[in-house]
Formats: sequence, C-alpha cells, structure tokens
Amino acid sequence: MESLIKSQHAQQLAGHNSSTGKNTSTDMMPATGLAMSSDENMMLKLIQQTHSPDAREVQVRGLLSLVEDILDRATLDSQDTNASMLPLPTEDKLMQSSMMSVLDSVSYAIDRVACEIAYKSLTGSDAHEITMSVFEHLSSFHWDGKLVLTLAAFALNYGEFWLLVQFYSKNQLAKSLAMLKLVPVQNRVTLESVSQGLNDLIREMKSVTACVVELSELPDRYITPDVPQLSKILSTIPIAVYWTIRSVVACISQINMITAMGHEMMNTQMDLWETSMLANKLKNIHDHLAETLRLCYRHIEKQRSSESLKVLHSLFDTTHIDNMKILTALIHPKSHITPLQDGMTKRKVHLDVLRRKTVLLLISDLNILLDELSIFEQIYTESRRNLVGVDGKSHMPYEVVWVPIVDPIEDYERSPNLQKKFEALRQDMPWYTVDSPNLIERHVVEFVRGRWHFMNKPILVVIDPQGNEASLNALHMIWIWGTEAFPFTRSREEELWRKETFSLNLIIDGIDSVIFNWINPDNYIFLYGGDDLDWIRRFTMAAKATAKDSNVKLEMAYVGKRNHSHREQTRRISEVIRSENLSHSWAEPPLMWFFWTRLESMLYSKIQLGKADDHDEVMQGIKKILSYDKLGGWALLSKGPEIIMIVHGAIERTVNVYDRTWKTHVPTKGYTKAMYDHHHDEILLETGKPCSHFDFHITARSGRIPEKMNCFECQRPMEKYMSFACCHDEKLHEDENYNF
Repeated sequence: MESLIKSQHAQQLAGHNSSTGKNTSTDMMPATGLAMSSDENMMLKLIQQTHSPDAREVQVRGLLSLVEDILDRATLDSQDTNASMLPLPTEDKLMQSSMMSVLDSVSYAIDRVACEIAYKSLTGSDAHEITMSVFEHLSSFHWDGKLVLTLAAFALNYGEFWLLVQFYSKNQLAKSLAMLKLVPVQNRVTLESVSQGLNDLIREMKSVTACVVELSELPDRYITPDVPQLSKILSTIPIAVYWTIRSVVACISQINMITAMGHEMMNTQMDLWETSMLANKLKNIHDHLAETLRLCYRHIEKQRSSESLKVLHSLFDTTHIDNMKILTALIHPKSHITPLQDGMTKRKVHLDVLRRKTVLLLISDLNILLDELSIFEQIYTESRRNLVGVDGKSHMPYEVVWVPIVDPIEDYERSPNLQKKFEALRQDMPWYTVDSPNLIERHVVEFVRGRWHFMNKPILVVIDPQGNEASLNALHMIWIWGTEAFPFTRSREEELWRKETFSLNLIIDGIDSVIFNWINPDNYIFLYGGDDLDWIRRFTMAAKATAKDSNVKLEMAYVGKRNHSHREQTRRISEVIRSENLSHSWAEPPLMWFFWTRLESMLYSKIQLGKADDHDEVMQGIKKILSYDKLGGWALLSKGPEIIMIVHGAIERTVNVYDRTWKTHVPTKGYTKAMYDHHHDEILLETGKPCSHFDFHITARSGRIPEKMNCFECQRPMEKYMSFACCHDEKLHEDENYNF
C-alpha cells in the first residue's frame, strides 16, 4: 500500500505546475469522492517531504485497540460519571505480554509526540505548525503508524485528564493530583460543554484511524498502481492522516487551555466552533475512506475470485483418486466444517458422506418450480425404496445434493424473505442440501454459469466417484428414464435410446398409470391439448360420437399446454373437462408439467447426441407435438402403443364431418385409416399445413440448440428468431426464451 501511495504521489507532483501553483493533473477523486483543493495539494507535497519510513513495523492493530479502549472510557456523561464503568476486557497474560513488547518499541515516540503537542500548544504555536512537527518526529513510520502513535499520545493526555475528573471525589490521590494539575473538576458546566464538543470529534478521529489502518492492511498484490481508480483514491490517505493529527492537536490544546485557566469560567465558543468544523471534515474524510474500502474489497474479491476460478478449472482438468477435492472446492469453505444438511435427519454433516460416490448436484436458484421438485422427489424416493437391502438400509448408487444459487449473495444476506424461502424449499427435500447459499462462493457461481451453462433454470451435474464430470446436465435423462439412466453417462444415454421406439409407451411412461393401462391392441387413444375450451368440447364430443358409431373403444386424455404461463388456465380447463366428463384429465398440475418436460427432454437429448436429423422418428414426432401446441389445439391418435397420427386443431373439423364424409369408409378401411385419409386428403387441402414453429429456452443453448433445422411439414430450412417472453404466474418467476 505504501508503494502505491508513493507512486501516485510522484504522478501528482509531475502534474503540478510549480510556477503557477496550480494542479494540472486530473482530479484525485471521482465526482462523488473527496476532491482536494490546490492548498491541500501543496500541503500534500510538504507532508510527503517529511515521509521517510524505515523497515520497522508497528503492531498498529493491537495498539489501536488499547487506544480505543482508553478513549471509550474517558468520557464524561452529562448525567453522571459512570462512563468509565464499561466491561473490562478479558484478562489475558499472553496478550498483555505481547502488548508490552509493542509499547516497549514505541513508548518513546508516543511520549515525545505527547510532549511536543502539549508544549507547543501552551506556547501558542500555530496548529498547522504543530501538526507538521508531529510529522517530522514520526517521519520513519508508515502512515497508519503515524496516525495510531499520535492517537496514542492523545489518549495518554486525555485519559489522564478524565481519570482525575472521574475519581476526584472518590480518591484522595486523584483529588490531590487534580489540584496540582489545575483540573477544574468542580466546574461541571465547563467540563460538560467541552466534553460534548470533543466527543463528536474524537469519534470521527477513531473512525478515520480505523479506516486508515484497515486500508494499510490490504494486500499489495491486489492493490497495485495499474489500477488507476484505486491508486487515485488511496493517494488521499496522507491528507486524512494530516487532518486527524491536526484534530488531535486541537483536542489537546483545549484540554491544556482548561487546565491553564484553573477554576475560572472560560469562553469556549471559538473552540467549540473549531471542533465542530474539524468533526465535519473528518466525517467527510471517513465517508470517502469507507467508500474506498468498499471499492478495494470489491476489487480484491474480484481478483481472488478470478484466481480461485482458474484453480477450480484446473482441478476439474486433473485426475483424482476420489471426489473430495472437487466437492470441497465447490461447496466447502474452510470455515465451515459441516456444509451439508441430511434431508432425512435434518442434521448437519461433513462432505465425507459423499466420498467415492456418484454425486448428482441439483443446481438451481430459489425460484425452482414446486412441480419440478415434486416429480424429482417422487423419482428419488421411489429409487431409494427399490434399493432397500436385507439390512433395511437403502443402497443408493448415488447421492443428490441441492446447490442453491443466489447471485449476488448480498441479496440473500439482507433479505429475510429469501432466507425463509430457502428454508421452506429445503425443509421437504429428502436428499442432501448445502447448508446455506452463503457457502457457494462467487467464483463457484461463475464457474457453474460458465462451464456448466447454468442460467437459473435447474441443471443436474453428475460428478463420478473420482471427481470427473460424468454429465453436465442429466436432468433430461432423469425425466425420460428415471434412475434407470444411472450412471448418467453419454454411453448409457445412447444405450437407452437404442431400446426405444416412438410409441405411446415412450410418451407417457411413468406419468399416468390410467393411460398406461389403456394401451392394448384393441384400444384407440387420443391425447390432446390446447387452451380453447370450446374447441375441446367440440372435438371430444365429436370424436367420442365417431367411435361409438364405428363401434370402437376410444379413450381420451387432456394433457394441457407446454407454456407454463397458461398453468392457471389449463387447471380450470382440466376441472371443466372432469366435471363435464369430456375425457380423462390430470387433477395434479405436476403431471402436466412432467409430460411436457419429458417431451422437451427427449428433444434435447436427441440433439445433444447428434440425432437431430430429419429421419429420426422420435425427433419428428416430438417436433410435431411441440410445434402444434404452439399453434393451439392438437391431438395424437394411437392404436394401442402405435402412434397413428399427430395433427393440429383441424382434427376437430375431421371428426365433426364424420357422418357426411368418411363414415362410409370405416367398414372397408378401418377407423384410423378412414380418419387419417380424410384428414390429410381433404381437410389439409382446405386449411393447408401449418409450418412448424419452435421454442428453445435460452438455458438449452449448451450444445442443445441445433445450428439448423428443417420444417417437418415443408422440409425447408427454418429461420432463427430471438424473442423475449415473460412466463410467470403467482408461483413462477420471470423467464427469458429464445424462439427459433
């Protein structure tokens, strides 16, 4: 820090025009800072000329603590004299011994400064002259040392004065000494008047000194001359030291004046004005130094975060024997021994519970959807139940840890609502949770956003037993296959897809046992969606009428809409559908969310594996459903597990013209073939095929948005567009979407 101030001072002197006395350099402070006048620039030059520190080091922090204790106790209360009855510090012989060694090396300097100020103030010397004399005497000390030693000299003088005042009536020795030193202990009006004026100034002196000491302790490796903003504002420290020392001179001068006048009344108006002026000046200096500290700490934190980020990246690029170094770097600050809470017992536990296990890091902000948590909990709980051994314990091959991200963390620290929200969320989580968002440091958040592409929507990063990244986001695998996807690697994902075909089993597996039980070769099944209740009424009633007339068994199920902002509307529609017995519909909103999330997960999984070609039947089917949902009403028809067709809202016209058109073809073609031919040969000729429209959420950009995509209707290349969509309800936060 000292070298930085010297470097900045050299730059200032280079900008000073000695012939005109004007400063041609840029202002030392920003507009909101503490600008220096031309006189202070000249004064800074004089101060710097007295400054020649040697290699000696003063333990200023311990000395300052002792000085503050003296000044805090040396206060005359306007009501009584009990200010000295503050709690005594804990007796510590080792600490006292250490303090004595500190005082041994500086006591001479303290006594000399005390005598210098006392003598010269009595002889009528100018305050500036006395202040500069102090700088001369303390030239070999650093800025913080000069200030603390001067404050110690003041505490020596001031503490003795008030000690005699406070014990005058209780101790004969104090009474005799007070008389000898002419302390006006009986003139309460004078003492109280002086005390009230000095207290404010002394408080500001202590505050400025504490800031200067704290600034001097900042590490030089981060606060360097190549940071112009910081070097400018730190260069005002000598001026802060000057005005604090000058305030000490003013205080001692007032005390000496009181003792010199004996018991006579004194006119302190001019002195009180001076102390008030100095207190205001020091307050401004303190405010500036406090802001300087804030900027410095922010800069240091940014530099340290950058260094920690590099270390974290290197850790993930290194081979380890287990996962502990990786997990410790992510969620284990040195000061926190038990950074996890066990979701089952609610006890705090060490990271060792995760050693050599596959760990699923569920990373989210505090706006994670309750639907999402509900489904994830069902999958997790079911997997634990299925893996209970003969000993009655669960033998899970992996563990889940919730990593809550609040960025910036200051929002969490000053928001009781966010803290309550965090506690409420983790209360029902049966897996491990990080004990507090405070444990996720800034560089970890930056790492998670940069390397794992976290953008507030939940991701599930898989760390294998050796600390390697098995998957940057296994959530889509969990939604599609549940724990069958273990160990959540790319090879396992490819293996699972080789077993799948595009069928109704794949679409609704694990969501609804009612629909799953419908799947047999003799049953026809319509899944449909949309948010137009009139269209739904017309479609369901007409479709059921065609099935009844054709003597086929038809089941129907409403699956809502993909866009979660329609949640409340689809909930009301679902209630109407059930009350009017239009079809089967899910009473639990999480099931609708899960249906659409699984479809999106299939899409992203295929894209991530490089299977986004136009000949993949799973991709084509999913793209149709997602695109038609964007247009409005749609339907999927299957016979047993085999999907016959996926159509947009025009299917409602097809089933409504059954009696007039394709009814006669049912006996020869069959129910599905007759419907399919009429819809494609006649209805689509009239209405035209709608070209596809796709939404990819911005969080899908991590290798999951294809560079190009053809329209599945016209096979032409689709164009990319960017849009911003607000998707929220009373329980959902704002989202941003990319539309493609």
